[in-house]
Amino acid sequence: MKSKGVRSFDLDDFLAGQNGCRGNRKFEERDIIFAQGDLCDGVFYVQEGKCKITVVSERGKEAVIALHEKGDFFGDGCLTGQPRRLATAIAMTDCELLKLDNAAIKRAIHEHTEFSEFFISRILTRSARVEADLVDQLFNSSEKRLARQLLLLANFATEGKAEPTKVKISQGTLAEMIGTTRSRVSLFMNKFRKLGLIDYNGDIHVHNALLNVVLHDNPAIRGDAAED
Repeated sequence: MKSKGVRSFDLDDFLAGQNGCRGNRKFEERDIIFAQGDLCDGVFYVQEGKCKITVVSERGKEAVIALHEKGDFFGDGCLTGQPRRLATAIAMTDCELLKLDNAAIKRAIHEHTEFSEFFISRILTRSARVEADLVDQLFNSSEKRLARQLLLLANFATEGKAEPTKVKISQGTLAEMIGTTRSRVSLFMNKFRKLGLIDYNGDIHVHNALLNVVLHDNPAIRGDAAED
């Protein structure tokens, strides 16, 4: 795979050739890749599949704080000196991952400009996404947060697609991502479907008309749902 924004640079081949790379690690759906509290001993790169990053509070409440797919890095807390994992990584589908130990990822960043530029670009993009998620969590209702997450998962912001886009994710995971209950997610999903904003039959097909929920405070769309 030649990564976007990095000319004549095959990221997969580069990473596989690094000393300290434990390549082609395979995980099945629902496998734990690493757990909260494990040693923070390297960075993962997704070659195939999807995974989620979750945290659990002392009271046992779980939240999904990030989703990662092909081309993403995760578990980079080792670069800031974290001794232990602050979250748990779980495979959402069958996954193939590369893992670079701490020394390997630091060496790659310091010695290879093309990789360093690509890696930093991905980290900055993710940081901006986290900031946007925080603003969304602080100021928007759970209904609007759900609409935004569905649009992000469908890549409407980057793809500019006019046709419905398929998203495969459970209502439980959506609830953990936006900080509400599964029953409220089900309520909003049924509402979006009745309004023609999504089609939902196992997989979710997101229509770009769902943008109206995020961009406009439209009573006809908002209906009688209570604000969180």
